[in-house]
Amino acid sequence: MSDPERSVVITGASTGIGRACALRLDRMGWRVFAGVRKPADGEALCAKASPRLTPVELDVTGEASIARAAEQVVAATGDAGLAGLVNNAGISVAGPLEFLPLDELRRQLEVNVTGQVAVTQAFMPLIRRGNGRVVFMGSISGRLATPFLGPYAASKFALEALADALRIELRPWRIPVSIIEPGSIATPIWEKGQAAADELEERLSIRGHELYDPAIAAVRQAARDSAARGVPPGRVAKAVAHALTSRRPKTRYVMGTDARIQLAMASLLPDRARDPLVSRFMKLPGKG
Repeated sequence: MSDPERSVVITGASTGIGRACALRLDRMGWRVFAGVRKPADGEALCAKASPRLTPVELDVTGEASIARAAEQVVAATGDAGLAGLVNNAGISVAGPLEFLPLDELRRQLEVNVTGQVAVTQAFMPLIRRGNGRVVFMGSISGRLATPFLGPYAASKFALEALADALRIELRPWRIPVSIIEPGSIATPIWEKGQAAADELEERLSIRGHELYDPAIAAVRQAARDSAARGVPPGRVAKAVAHALTSRRPKTRYVMGTDARIQLAMASLLPDRARDPLVSRFMKLPGKG
């Protein structure tokens, strides 16, 4: 499908899923406003795209940054507005909840939850003007939480609730809202997550190391294994394109075999039957 009159804003487009979405929609003829944190990221993206793609410096945690980005898009789109908003920007915070620094929990929620609402509020007038659609980048972790990824899962559970609420609130105006629920995806978020975990582990107390070092090592290995099995971000971009163009977009898109398995576990198994399976799958120490 090609429609150069359609414009879309994609947050977190520097790497991974956001970058794949920006390039795919650009190839489809969309006018893409790609949210990036640094000018160099925008330049690298433009090198792979058509002249239609426009980098927009956007920090989803900064009110002034969001306002400037919205003004830029308003000036560019005029009365046409937006056909789509893809809330993709996100980070991953990991660690044992017993010792997790609260500033890290706040940072996780500020980026993955509050930031998504702030961006959506800023661009909703353009979505209304363009009869557009809203897509949230969730995760299967928003349906099944795993140990030591509690902050990340909490943020994605929250996105599930926000997507559901917004979908019903916007129903009178027939503005579709979808959420994408990937499992393991081969993107740099795994490398960034490992680096962030290194920093958190350095801040862990002596007692925290005594209690959790073996489990943390197991979780790190499980994350590396998941990254190796991750599906290409292009597959997620294809789902995003469907959500933006289909006559009947899905409300949820579950992506990946591991995501479907986790969804089945979350839906069919009682908690006390599921917990030991998760522990065994992640090869956590202690009783299964």
